[in-house]
Amino acid sequence: MEPLFIGIDIGTSSVKLVLADETGIVVKKASAEYQVEHPQAEWSEIEPDVWFRAVLKCMDEIFEGSDRSKIKGIGVTGQMHTTVFLDNDGNSIRPALLWTDKRTKQYLPFLKEQISNCTKISYIADIISIGSPAVNLYWLKKKEPENFLKLHKFLIGPDYIVYRFTGTIGTEYCEASTSSLFDLRVKRWSQDMRKIIGLRENIYPQVRGSAQTAGTLCSDMAEKFGLNQDVRVIVGTGDNPAAAITTGCLGHGYPVISLGTSGVFMLKRKQPDFKTRGKNILLSFDNEKFFYLVQGTVQSAGSALNWWMKSILGISNMSQIDEKIDISTAGKSRLIFYPHIQGDKTLYADPNLSGAFFGLRSLHTSWDMVYAVMEGICFAFKELSSKMGFGRSSFESIRIIGGGSKSEVWMQTMADVLNIQIDQLDGEISASLGSALLCAYSCGRINDLSDITDRVTKIRRSFRPRPKYRTMFDKKYSMYLKIHAAMIDVFERQG
Repeated sequence: MEPLFIGIDIGTSSVKLVLADETGIVVKKASAEYQVEHPQAEWSEIEPDVWFRAVLKCMDEIFEGSDRSKIKGIGVTGQMHTTVFLDNDGNSIRPALLWTDKRTKQYLPFLKEQISNCTKISYIADIISIGSPAVNLYWLKKKEPENFLKLHKFLIGPDYIVYRFTGTIGTEYCEASTSSLFDLRVKRWSQDMRKIIGLRENIYPQVRGSAQTAGTLCSDMAEKFGLNQDVRVIVGTGDNPAAAITTGCLGHGYPVISLGTSGVFMLKRKQPDFKTRGKNILLSFDNEKFFYLVQGTVQSAGSALNWWMKSILGISNMSQIDEKIDISTAGKSRLIFYPHIQGDKTLYADPNLSGAFFGLRSLHTSWDMVYAVMEGICFAFKELSSKMGFGRSSFESIRIIGGGSKSEVWMQTMADVLNIQIDQLDGEISASLGSALLCAYSCGRINDLSDITDRVTKIRRSFRPRPKYRTMFDKKYSMYLKIHAAMIDVFERQG
């Protein structure tokens, strides 16, 4: 009897589940949307039980008509940074603060200064940002002291589902190392950060390897699902590393761009580099062997395109992009879009940064502007890769995943702007599948990470840079680089 594994991805606006075998074949899928609450401008929060109820709904869907006796393990992944606050009884004190929440930005300067003065962890001052658990916990202390007094433990996003399934409170190295509360140099929670924020002792959850077993299903969960109580639930990992498992980023070292709501550039490293931009993510599957994934973010990627097409133009069919835009002539105008409509984390660490169109003329059409949005996001990735220390010679190609990768116009533009081959991946590439396969690996059904990649990943099409367009895009990129100083001059120096 071939075993099956469940992968759960707790996304920002929906949960996605897959039921897959050890070869990466997806037997069933299910998804459920939910609403993020915005009590005030720039606030984003959600009750963790909203995730849990959505997971239960999807579990019922994938179990219908399935042989439940084949299910041997569950892997959970999801949004990184999102902070859940638990009291002494394990109940959520208040809604979780999402990774997109900006209410904490007023406290960043103070925390950066305090961290910079602490030599052992001064590097954290360069990576701490809005949405980080460290800042979220400090906000709770300053703004909701009554809830802060109730705080017993905090969890990060998908850890909450693992807790509800197993009763185990814990996290793993990816989530911990990107929390701005963890010292990567010694691979432990930072007591200095705990003191800076004012957290009590024993506040930190236990950290384990992502493929280790968090526990087996609680009796009530096993009974509800009709599963054996010995079904294993692994600790899991963040959504970007989970997706990286299926792309070959972790197994073979391929650089990967994820074009989702935000844009993420990922590359495996042997050692952390604190001198360049990007977050160094510590990863371990077994709590013995460790490696690093560096991650840089373009905060507004797919969200910028969705905003322009759906909210402004009223176009919901994204497939029209490749029908309406002629890639042979696109980009030849001087129209440039600056994409940071939701601020920036990696390049400038500026939550107040905004976006803009430059060079608008009456001759420009709505589709010229759609293309400018995609092109501007490509320029942002070019700047990001440069500041993360990855030159053109560092690798031969970049693999791209996410909803944006489906557009051939966008992929060709990315190849032209970055001047590198872009590989558009085919097959089931997702964080939920990566989590299911990580569970299969934990259960001894898969030998190593490269084996996972070889089973599920193939290249649909490769896009090579067009030499005759290089001068044009280089010139536009040099113009693009001047925009940040102009934006600061207009919006900050002029009040």
